[in-house]
Amino acid sequence: MEGYGTDTYGENIAEIYDHLYGGKPQTALAVERLAELARGGPALELAVGTGRIALPLAARGIRVDGIDASPAMVARLRAKPGGDGIAVTMGDFADVPVPGTYPLVYLVFNTLFALLTQDDQVRCFQNVATHLSDDGVFVVEAFVPDLGRFHQDQHVGAMSIEVDQVHLEVSRHDPTTQRVNASHVLLSDSGVRLYPVALRYSWPTELDLMARLAGLKLHERWAGWNREPFDSSSGLHVSVYGR
Repeated sequence: MEGYGTDTYGENIAEIYDHLYGGKPQTALAVERLAELARGGPALELAVGTGRIALPLAARGIRVDGIDASPAMVARLRAKPGGDGIAVTMGDFADVPVPGTYPLVYLVFNTLFALLTQDDQVRCFQNVATHLSDDGVFVVEAFVPDLGRFHQDQHVGAMSIEVDQVHLEVSRHDPTTQRVNASHVLLSDSGVRLYPVALRYSWPTELDLMARLAGLKLHERWAGWNREPFDSSSGLHVSVYGR
């Protein structure tokens, strides 16, 4: 997708991100599970965004630091109660450009796939490993790729249909690079708005190998934040890596 950069997604979607995803039913359960894994903190969120996870986790008394590439997303975070209490480093989260170590580093909601090459995803694992305490864990939440959703490597679907608005997803798949270029299309009386997103998906076993290259290994894998068993039918995984 020509012209797409590390901050493109966040800069475009910041204005509606919380409307689309702020009410995710699994948010509270994710925060509860991450609080357990943090063991008192501190915790580091890669791609902290508008604070959907960081703010309720901080409200539990855990110091949360964040990294993000989008000033617009971080501005949304800062505008919320408690937002000024989250230390945010601006930059590419694959670099993990912060000092110190953490008992918990986490990357949720498929955001690892925002790194558009396998090399960048490997680099992220390697840099996270240098910032984990000896007994620290790296938690990744991501979808399990479902290539059946594409027909001739394309997909158009209705995300929501309301009286005054239709939300479509339009995507194109390149199986040779595991890349998906897509756009969220909002149609309403006020016009058409486009919110582009590009991703490079990885299979769970591929992530396990990335972890091994970084000196980490899989400790646990669930099909959701309620520790549901992961199996061949699971569409989502929460993977916990450590030394």
